Amino acid sequence: MAIDEDLNDRLRSHLGNRSGLAEKRMMGGMCFLLNGHMICGADRTKEGERRFIFRVGKNNHDKGSALPGAAPMVQGGRVMSGLFFVGDDDASDEALDAWLDLAVSNALTLKPK
Repeated sequence: MAIDEDLNDRLRSHLGNRSGLAEKRMMGGMCFLLNGHMICGADRTKEGERRFIFRVGKNNHDKGSALPGAAPMVQGGRVMSGLFFVGDDDASDEALDAWLDLAVSNALTLKPK
């Protein structure tokens, strides 16, 4: 996986200048954290697929499943509840805002790190 600066710039644009926002290289790409909790990220796979990742939380898994482009993250054959990949092609500005709203609202329910 590789960092995709165009996708990162899209996330930066939609996230704005929120208090408590930070960026960190992790999971093979760039991730964005709010108050120390991952909310989203972006990368490019070895095959060249450009995608976002959103952490919406286990309690919001059903809501995330209903959003455009939702592909639950699978690791070791196990679905990682509350984590979703969304391909760049499925991430219109409106869809990106919906994903970010859900991810940010989840992070705000957690104690700051």
